[in-house]
Amino acid sequence: MKMLLPVIDPDLCTACGLCCAACPYEVLEMKNGLACVVKPKACKDLEACVEACPTGAITMEEVELPD
Repeated sequence: MKMLLPVIDPDLCTACGLCCAACPYEVLEMKNGLACVVKPKACKDLEACVEACPTGAITMEEVELPD
């Protein structure tokens, strides 16, 4: 199954947590100093995380998920 999901560039992520706070579906969490997608199927492609990221570390990309 393909979904449009946030993809985090680890070189640009500063672990500020603003993306996690912006997502109303709790799709992202901070782990080991990096934003990570923890609930991919909950993502509704609102791009709130993309807009909240001050460094441009997040893009929305089509990702293949296991069934």
